[in-house]
Amino acid sequence: MTKLIRLDKLLGHSGEGTRKEIKHLCKSGSVTINGSVCVNPATKVDFEKNVVAVDGRPVFYTPFHYVMLHKPENILSATRDHFSKTVLDLLPPCYKGTGMFPVGRLDKDTTGLLLLTNDGDWAHRITSPKKEINKIYEAVVAGTIPDDINFQFQRGIVLTDGFLCQPAVAEKIGDYTLRIIIHEGKFHQIKRMCAAVGLTVTALRRMQIGQLILDETLHYGEIRILTEEERKLPFQ
Repeated sequence: MTKLIRLDKLLGHSGEGTRKEIKHLCKSGSVTINGSVCVNPATKVDFEKNVVAVDGRPVFYTPFHYVMLHKPENILSATRDHFSKTVLDLLPPCYKGTGMFPVGRLDKDTTGLLLLTNDGDWAHRITSPKKEINKIYEAVVAGTIPDDINFQFQRGIVLTDGFLCQPAVAEKIGDYTLRIIIHEGKFHQIKRMCAAVGLTVTALRRMQIGQLILDETLHYGEIRILTEEERKLPFQ
């Protein structure tokens, strides 16, 4: 089966720039297909057989990208914002034009494991409530942690708006620290669940999604590419 794709899409997904920048590259004669200059960005390319190059440098097409980000505070889990920095602003220039987006979201002040991809099907399998994939957090709280907090979480916390959360886990791992496991993703869910038992979350960090654990060697704001094996881990 022939693998045809528009030249500008191939170059964009390979991190060669925005559509406007790629159009300029083509018009300037910088792009070649099998050694011949191509000035038309709409040209269809067989990415398995044709050799595409920019200024003589071969371009290796990768349709999908999967990365782990150690999200810092005060960064939005969004693709764009007029006022605040987003997680896409933390990606290296090579991901510009690839269509990357965050898989789910973390609140602006929440840190930890965030996945980014341009594979919509993969992202949906992780975020779909039907998959019931566990997300594990560490929460620092203010207030006295109830002795029966895990019982309350496993029974199902009722939020102030009447929403009944699905059974979850809340394990005390320090005087003011909880390890919380949920598989839902409601707005401010952990903060609201803790508030329902008299606690205020002062810091929240996601440590794990399914079997995929935050790489502690990553500093805040750093990313790394997921291995093929890691891409499958969240579904186990």
